[in-house]
Amino acid sequence: MAAATGEAERVAALLREITGEGGFAFVASAEKAAAAGDIRAAEAAREMAWEQLHSGPWSEVGAAWRDAYALSCLHVARLRAGAGDRPAALRALDMGLIMGGSLLRSDLEAAVVRISAEPCGGGELAVPVVDEEAQRWREGLDRNRDIADVRSLSPFGSIDHWPARTKWKDIKYLKKIAGDRTVPVEVNASLQSDSCQVGKNYVCSEWKQELITFSQFLERMWSTGCPSNLTYLAQHPLFEQIKELSEDIMVPDYCYAGGGELQSLNAWFGPHGTVTPLHHDPHHNILAQVLGRKYIRLYPASISEDLYPHTETMLRNTSQVDLDNVDLKEFPKVDNLDFMDCILEEGDLLYIPPKWWHYVRSLSTSFSVSFWWRATILPSGNS
Repeated sequence: MAAATGEAERVAALLREITGEGGFAFVASAEKAAAAGDIRAAEAAREMAWEQLHSGPWSEVGAAWRDAYALSCLHVARLRAGAGDRPAALRALDMGLIMGGSLLRSDLEAAVVRISAEPCGGGELAVPVVDEEAQRWREGLDRNRDIADVRSLSPFGSIDHWPARTKWKDIKYLKKIAGDRTVPVEVNASLQSDSCQVGKNYVCSEWKQELITFSQFLERMWSTGCPSNLTYLAQHPLFEQIKELSEDIMVPDYCYAGGGELQSLNAWFGPHGTVTPLHHDPHHNILAQVLGRKYIRLYPASISEDLYPHTETMLRNTSQVDLDNVDLKEFPKVDNLDFMDCILEEGDLLYIPPKWWHYVRSLSTSFSVSFWWRATILPSGNS
């Protein structure tokens, strides 16, 4: 009872704030959706809030409109679930979690738990289809096992005790836990070059984002050769969105060394050939390889200028050099630079210091988790 009262008070305060910002039409539609169960009003309110989220740079979007979007997603989800459309209800809730503010996040999460627990319609997939799917999943994870190891850098720890190390090998488990959930993915839809890469060219116009279900994402990974729609779930806080998956992993104790504070926890999941270009990050980073294998190359922060960072503010942490096709006429300093590299195997942990440049390529279907943390006490001798 107290929780319901608290939610009502938060919503009332939010609607007053939106009214003060001139959002009279939104408030009218949201109230109609809540009181009369009008799905058209709920969708209209969501569309109005969506337009506000895209009215300018994301950093300038007011917190109230992000909360308003979350509220409209709650209304849509409740009405879609009531009509028996579970996938649409979960999609609305995920959109609220991804794009909405923090005011109603606990309400969105509670609704996800409630709707996910409801039985879905339709029968199970035929056994032969499931068996074929599981076989292709295993083949994707086992790809390039014969590649010789790279010895100049050694991972320092293991995550073999994580439940994810066994559970995520079962594609049926992943689809059961997350199949109907909506996630943001990176897509390089053109892929006209011979390299057949995705995820590396976020500085190029061909790179875009889509919102698809986790099941759709898994299905895209079955493509062979050089597909026209290669997809990567990259640097997404998946474990905040889908709590069940967070129960399968553990934050490494190293993240708390020196009074450390965890800053972010992100998922990196995609098919063979996904590439993250040479770049650096501001925090200490532990990369955990849960499934598959990745090639990683590191350059120290001390040689940053020799790696030709972009001059644009948003891309200053990214090199202009394409390590897969280095143009030594344009970037001569790159030639003969010392680096460290390794192949990260399933179960490995790799530490990447702040500001160290790193390039990553998946050698198979790959699922990694990155832990960024900030140390409040620096080791003796650190510069």
